[in-house]
Amino acid sequence: MRSWPCGMAVPRSARLLPNMLCPTSRRRQSIRPCSTRSSGHGAKGGSVYLSTAADRRLGEAVAASIGEFDGVFATENGSELAGQEKANRLVAAFGPRGFDYVGNAEADMPVWRAARTPMIAGAGEHLAQQLGRERPDAIVLSRREFSPWPYFMALRPHQWLKNGLVALPAIAGHDFSLSAIGMVIAAFASFSLGASSAYLINDMLDLPHDRAHVEKRHRPLAAGMLPLSHAMALCLATAISSLALAVLVLPWSFLVVLTAYFGLTGTYAFYLKRKLMIDVVALAALYGLRVLAGGAATGIVLSHWLVGFCFFIFLCLALVKRTSEMIALPEDNIDKIKGRGYRRADLPIITALTAASGFVAVLVLALYIASPDVTALYSRPELLWGICVVLVYWLGRAIFLTGRGEMRQDPVVFAAMDKISLMAGGAVVAVFLAAL
Repeated sequence: MRSWPCGMAVPRSARLLPNMLCPTSRRRQSIRPCSTRSSGHGAKGGSVYLSTAADRRLGEAVAASIGEFDGVFATENGSELAGQEKANRLVAAFGPRGFDYVGNAEADMPVWRAARTPMIAGAGEHLAQQLGRERPDAIVLSRREFSPWPYFMALRPHQWLKNGLVALPAIAGHDFSLSAIGMVIAAFASFSLGASSAYLINDMLDLPHDRAHVEKRHRPLAAGMLPLSHAMALCLATAISSLALAVLVLPWSFLVVLTAYFGLTGTYAFYLKRKLMIDVVALAALYGLRVLAGGAATGIVLSHWLVGFCFFIFLCLALVKRTSEMIALPEDNIDKIKGRGYRRADLPIITALTAASGFVAVLVLALYIASPDVTALYSRPELLWGICVVLVYWLGRAIFLTGRGEMRQDPVVFAAMDKISLMAGGAVVAVFLAAL
């Protein structure tokens, strides 16, 4: 079962619904489970009600979609229906011990105390034992099996691909020594842990918007597979691990960049992502900080050519990401996008900016190839023009796919999973090695 953060659970199949209550009849009749296959009655002669801390409109919508309830108790008029408040409302409606209650959260403890027969479903072993100590007559209908998968997926491991950018300074500077490789690996691990903590913060802040998104609603937090308290603990653990690795293994300059990354990420999550154009510049800067961190870890000074190329290519990727999110919106959504500073009418402008920033990056690369600096690192620098050709093709294709609504994920993740993008990446590597 997937439990909603509001305390209401939605079953995947016809099973018992937590936070349901079955008023007992005046005659002490035997209990039978309140099943969604029933005709709406939980105990013989009784009725089944949905009781949730969610807003009444949401509770009534869920009850109507299931069609097995005789009524709904929910949050309304600013009074949250949770904990002792829920117990008081139900006692006022049905009397002390006048109802049987099925719940799945620790906040349901006051309600279980007031119920005739407390029942628990879809909860962990610890909560079931706690209820059993207070109410030995409690009925355990089902337990939630622990799975590490939601915790792992909440870290967004597929996004760690972006942290491979820490290797870019070493590659561009042709430093393939063991010490440089070791520093790159340590920097990758530290940045991956730090980025995961930032993603968790972003997911916690974006919960209302993610639940309404066609794809983001499947994330562990938005889907209710990961409790909010556990997400907070996981966020703290990954942030501490990231900083500890930076302090113990990497140079102090890397720690400075990592701290700047945390600061910009926090500012972005709380404020910048809602601002027009500032959000994509911030995203590009977050990409760029990964490259800067790689330089700090290996002691390689970034050239102005690399800085310029990275800024424009990362700005292009950030704009692609924002464009794909806007195209995924319903056709009738012409107002300001929730949690963002854009409107659907802005799409032509954003598409133009995407193409412009991408091809400016190619221009910077072309100017570098034609400069005297390139001869110091490459024996056959004229071959590097092949990279420009591949980039023009890949960027143009990515922009077309985005406009068609086929760029369904982060462009970096897309590039790592798309067959044609992988072939383009292989071509770039081949040209780079040949130019050496």
